[in-house]
Amino acid sequence: MKKRKKTYPARARHPTRQASAPFVINSGYSEGGASRTRTALKGYYPLKSSTKADVDVNLPLLRSRSTDLFYNSAVGAGAINSSRNNVIGAGLRVSPKIDYKLLGLSADQAKEWQRHAVREFNLWAESNACDLYRKNNFYDMQDIVYLSYLIDGDAWAAIKYRKPLAGCPYCTRIQLFEASRVCNPDAATAFGPVSPWAVETINPNTGNRIISGVEIDADGAVVAYWIANRVPFDLTNPAGKLDWVRVEAFSRRSGRRNVLQISHEERPEQYRGVPYIAPAIEVLKQVSRYTSAELTAAIVKSYFTLFFTSGTGSTNNIGDVLASTYGPHERVAPEDLDGIEVGAGTLNLLPEGIDVKAIDGSRNLSTFEPFVNNLICQIGASLGIPSEVLLSRFQSSYSAARAALLQAAAVFRTRRTWFARDFCQPIYESWLAEAVAIGRIKAPGFGTDPVITKAWSGADWFGPVMGLLDPVKEVNGAALRIKYGLSTGEREAAELTGTDYDNNIDQIAIEHSTWQSKGLEVPRADNTGGDSGGGETNNAE
Repeated sequence: MKKRKKTYPARARHPTRQASAPFVINSGYSEGGASRTRTALKGYYPLKSSTKADVDVNLPLLRSRSTDLFYNSAVGAGAINSSRNNVIGAGLRVSPKIDYKLLGLSADQAKEWQRHAVREFNLWAESNACDLYRKNNFYDMQDIVYLSYLIDGDAWAAIKYRKPLAGCPYCTRIQLFEASRVCNPDAATAFGPVSPWAVETINPNTGNRIISGVEIDADGAVVAYWIANRVPFDLTNPAGKLDWVRVEAFSRRSGRRNVLQISHEERPEQYRGVPYIAPAIEVLKQVSRYTSAELTAAIVKSYFTLFFTSGTGSTNNIGDVLASTYGPHERVAPEDLDGIEVGAGTLNLLPEGIDVKAIDGSRNLSTFEPFVNNLICQIGASLGIPSEVLLSRFQSSYSAARAALLQAAAVFRTRRTWFARDFCQPIYESWLAEAVAIGRIKAPGFGTDPVITKAWSGADWFGPVMGLLDPVKEVNGAALRIKYGLSTGEREAAELTGTDYDNNIDQIAIEHSTWQSKGLEVPRADNTGGDSGGGETNNAE
């Protein structure tokens, strides 16, 4: 047997070093926001968890702090009221906008139907018959609902039906209730939650999950709400029993909502809203504390404070000095010094050896206003409201003030849109369905086809207008937008003055007739922009 020759691997002529993995200096955010070595970010490891852990667990505390800041903080109340007044004001007004072409109506027929619908709706909305509690009309309820949303994170309303009342033929009623009443069954007592982490439970009858009072199915769709019979943690009724009722979210027959949740969620799989001022709670509280401290210090410093000092050099106290100065029958005690009056025309005699030292009452507050204003700017930035609007103080130029108003107006307009979508429009559609059902409003095909029903249910909602810093510029701009088809007279009238365009035209016609009957020349409006569209204003002759 032939032996195989043993082979050896060839050696490299020059020795080589083992290659090492390349050292990554920078990749993506590794040296930025995700750095683990930068001094400013060491120990900064927050955790983004589920909405249940991040939101629902903290909701009771956030609501309590938000309520306290609204009640007891001037800046907190100002932030909430600023959004409340500019979004809702005296209430959003409906302007029906039916798809008359789809419905086979003429423009004049559509306008007459819409006017009739507004009259019928105001019959219900301007009466407290629309309120289950018979306390507020529909426009006052808007204010309550929006304020509840701002403070609690979400607001709640139930649509119910009761017998018609005198002066109002409609059965539709709106019931408002506190956000804290929507909670998991048996998860709360009169003194607090069973566990702050008990935000999810199971409905044993359906197998659905219940998250903070919102029951969802296997797909995560909302199917029902669990509502307590009263507010939990009610200190005025600690012995009261808590019971929960399950209310289906949608009507099985019509598909319309039985319960309205007015909220503005910011994350997927989020079922409860967060208070409006939640991002600014810490700064708001610190501003409140700092303001109170400065105010207290200024008040104390403003007092005319005197100190009585002994110049005898002895160890005798003030009582000994008084005893040596006044006789035993004069009954002068150290406490009597508190009654020494200092004022105009006052002459007081002090004991021998007693001197008076005054304390400087001046206090420098030069840093208070710029520091607080900077903090308020941060608060406004977190809420989307410029500090000028937040404080209702415009001290800059027209351009700067207008820019601040426009920025705030965009935020308010967005909130008004979704509020009308979440609260006003569903209620209007429920009312309209009843009005058609009882024959108060004629709407052929309503309820037979979803497209036809939607065509009859269209509406715009107009709210308070932003102030006019320069009425001439604002009106000229509106006139140009109408002239070039960028807007309509109806929209400009609603947004600039909060009035109804058709009513304005009717009233103007009446006033022109009055002028002509008196033999007077009717005033002519300026032709803004002229025929050439150059933007010049030609005065009427």
